[in-house]
Amino acid sequence: MLNSIPGKEEMTALIGNRLYEVWDGLCALIEESYDMERLWNKGGKAWTYEYKYRRGGKTLCALYARENRMGFMVILGRDERLKFEAARENYTKETQEIYEKAQTYHDGKWVMFEPTDTSLFEDFSKLLRIKKKPNRK
Repeated sequence: MLNSIPGKEEMTALIGNRLYEVWDGLCALIEESYDMERLWNKGGKAWTYEYKYRRGGKTLCALYARENRMGFMVILGRDERLKFEAARENYTKETQEIYEKAQTYHDGKWVMFEPTDTSLFEDFSKLLRIKKKPNRK
C-alpha cells in the first residue's frame, strides 16, 4: 500500500499532461460503467504506481504509471479468452496483436496496453464487458 495517494499534480509530473488526460479519460470510462473499489499500490519493479479496480476480491483491471508512460492491464481467464477469441474480429488489429503477444500465466492471459491516446478505448470497454457486466447505469 502507498503512504499517500498521488494527486493530479504528482501524476501530471510523472506521466505528463497528454498522458494524464488519457489516464483521466480511462478512469472516467471505467467509473461510468462500474462501481468498484479503487486501490492505489506501488507499481512493482516496472511501474511507479498501480491503480486497481476491484470488487468482491476480484480485479476488473489496473492502470499503471511511470515516468512518461501509462499502462492498462486486463487479465483474461480461460473462459474470458474464449469469448475474446470468438469475437476477435470486432477488435482493432492493434488490440489483437497485443493480445497475441501477451503472456499467459496459470491465472490467465495478462494483456497490457500502453495507451498514448484514446483510440483503443472502445476495445477497452469491450474487454471489460467480457470480464464483468457493467453494474452502474
